[in-house]
Amino acid sequence: QVQLVESGGGLVQAGGSLRLSCAASGGTFSDYAMGWFRQAPGKEREFVAAIRWNSGITYYSEAVEGRFTISRDNAKNTVYLQMNSLKPEDTAVYYCAAERAAVTVRRATTYDYWGQGTQVTVSS
Repeated sequence: QVQLVESGGGLVQAGGSLRLSCAASGGTFSDYAMGWFRQAPGKEREFVAAIRWNSGITYYSEAVEGRFTISRDNAKNTVYLQMNSLKPEDTAVYYCAAERAAVTVRRATTYDYWGQGTQVTVSS
């Protein structure tokens, strides 16, 4: 059973940085796509970034392109989301997701496996 555990959320001032981690277990992830999504109160869950584990190809939403970086550590089975130049509108619960052989990585419905989420709050 695939399990995902996020960590690294917290409270930061606008312009600051945070790094989120997603530790994956219970599977062989070489052919998985790993995604980060976020959900703010009263809003739908939205795509943030994704990475294909074997190729390292990355995808970003327009809202975070140039500020956030997704990466993975093969030895640790961990995916990271480095978030720089944070804005108050980045405030949300951030979720890690995983799906084997995913085709469309930007859709939440693509993913079968989800973490519990980690809160990110950016103060102005």
